[in-house]
Amino acid sequence: MMDIMRSIWKGSIAFGLVNVPVKVYSATEDHDIRFHQVHAKDGGRIKYNRVCSECGNVIQYADIDKAYESDDGVRVILDNDDFDKLPAAEKHEIPVLQFVPTYQIDPILFEKSYFLEPDSSSPKAYVLLATTLAESDRTALVHFTLRQRTRLAAMRSRDGVLVIQTLLWPDEVRAAEFPTLDNVEKPKPKELTMAETLVESMADDFEPSAYTDEYQVQLRELLDEMISSGGKKVVKVATTESSDEDAEVVDLVAALQRSVEAAGKAAPSDKSDAKKKSKPTKKAAGRSSARKTG
Repeated sequence: MMDIMRSIWKGSIAFGLVNVPVKVYSATEDHDIRFHQVHAKDGGRIKYNRVCSECGNVIQYADIDKAYESDDGVRVILDNDDFDKLPAAEKHEIPVLQFVPTYQIDPILFEKSYFLEPDSSSPKAYVLLATTLAESDRTALVHFTLRQRTRLAAMRSRDGVLVIQTLLWPDEVRAAEFPTLDNVEKPKPKELTMAETLVESMADDFEPSAYTDEYQVQLRELLDEMISSGGKKVVKVATTESSDEDAEVVDLVAALQRSVEAAGKAAPSDKSDAKKKSKPTKKAAGRSSARKTG
C-alpha cells in the first residue's frame, strides 16, 4: 500500500523524552469524476487568464504573491520570504500535548486525516505508542504543522497504524441555534418506545464496504456509453505532454522512565495554579498554545 503513496512530510513525534521518526501520508483520496468547462458549440476548453486589475497584464504564477486586506481597506502583500520567517515554517516535530479519553472528542471537529509511517530502522517506539493508545482507549492531542499552518490534531491508533486527524478550533464550528426547536413538546413515552423499536429492528454493525457511491457508478456508466456510441457530444482531444535515517531510540524504557519522572516532579499546587491561569477561556488557551508552538 505504501509503495503507491507519496510522503508529504517528514518529522518526528515528541513523546516525552522519546523521539519517534515518521513520514506523513494523506489518508484519504477523492474519487469523484472531474469535469472541465467547455464551449457548448465546439467543445473547446474554457481557459482563465490571470489578469492584474491594475496593469491589465497576464501574470505568471512565479510573479504572484499573497495579500491580506484589513477591515479598513489596507492591503498587505506577503511573499515566500515572509512566510519562511514564521516559526511554523520550520517545525518538523509533532509534540504530544496530552492524552485524552477518545469519546471526549466531538467528531464534528475532525478535519483531514493522515497516516504516519515509522521512518526508522527500528520502529519499536512507534509500535509501543500505537499499542498504548489502542489499549488505553485514549487519543493524543498534538500540534501538527503542515504547509506553513499549525493545527491542533488528534493522533490515534487504527489497526496498529498511527493516524493524525487535524481538528477545527471550537470557534470554527457554527452554533446550532434554530428557533423552530424552541418550546417543542417532548416525545411521549409511547412514541419514544415505538421509535426505539424501529431503531432496534434496523440495528447492525457498520460495514463501510457494504455501501457504494451509486451516483459515481452511474455517472461512469453514462460516460462509457456515450464514448462507445460516439455522436456530436463526443470530441476527440489531442494529447499533450504534460533520506538519511534518524538515530534510533537506544534505550526506550529508560527514556520513558525519565519522562514519567519529569511529569511527576510538578507539585500538585503547581498544577492547580497552572489550571487556574489557563482557565478563563479554553479557546484562547488553545490558540495561544498553537501560536507559541507554531
